[in-house]
Amino acid sequence: MLTSDEFIKQSLALHLFFARIMKEHSFFLQIGFTAKDYNLTNQADAFRKSFDALLATAVELSNGVINPDILQSGEVITPYTLKAERASAYYTGVPIQTDITQAEAGLAGDGMTNNAILEQRVHYLNNSAIQLINSLIQFKSVILSNMLSCNLFTVNYPLLIDHILREARFYLSLLQKIQNREDVNIKKEAYEQETFWNRIMAEHSKFIRGLLDPTENDLIVTANNFGNEFDQLTMQAKQAMDQTLPLNEVTAKSLSATKRIRDFKTAGTQGILECKIKSIIIPLLGDHVLRESNHYLRLLDMFARTV
Repeated sequence: MLTSDEFIKQSLALHLFFARIMKEHSFFLQIGFTAKDYNLTNQADAFRKSFDALLATAVELSNGVINPDILQSGEVITPYTLKAERASAYYTGVPIQTDITQAEAGLAGDGMTNNAILEQRVHYLNNSAIQLINSLIQFKSVILSNMLSCNLFTVNYPLLIDHILREARFYLSLLQKIQNREDVNIKKEAYEQETFWNRIMAEHSKFIRGLLDPTENDLIVTANNFGNEFDQLTMQAKQAMDQTLPLNEVTAKSLSATKRIRDFKTAGTQGILECKIKSIIIPLLGDHVLRESNHYLRLLDMFARTV
């Protein structure tokens, strides 16, 4: 059973990463609908604002509490997040709460958490988040179903909707475990996380490939190669789960590949912000996928030390 300290720190770390991911998913959905589906645009906007509020509360509760390695990993914010938000707000006309990003930049960590009131507030935050994530999962599911039945058009790929739906379900499953005070089985967690995140990295590569301008040949080839590599790593992580391949071997390969794709995404985000890469990638999407790589790298470093 999780201690009070573990419960508080794991809950807040999860929200600092995933609540931002969910609010950006809502933003990507919001800007992808046509004028006809203004009702869906409004619903996505409402979800974005709700996750803004969730993230703002998580930031408030995290100051002086969160583990420093979370803050230093680049999964909460990167050096490009604020600029990407401002550029994306400029391009779309959607107001983005950059004050949350600025507050995150000022977070300090590793304080005492022996505080019953803080534990109660985190418990309440988790319950609110569970309800909100469930509602977002339902919204994304309806969108995907309508796209696949040709009742809805959006500029987002069906695979992207499926991708962000899986991420929401993953966030929910991790949060429910924490809320139930379940101890983490590091080995089991490593199998599940590596299978999940290798697939996510593969799909990021394919989205990047598909959103680059057709003239960006070298970048398209690189993205395609990463897609193929992470497809193989996903299969190998599944083989490790079936005990047919050593997990430490898969972890080492995943770590190497994720460092390389992290560098690729970093260069890509810089290039988009500096108007040096031709694409239809909204700047915040570049920063978004970079943060997910940074999150996965922290997990892989932990797995490499303990599994």
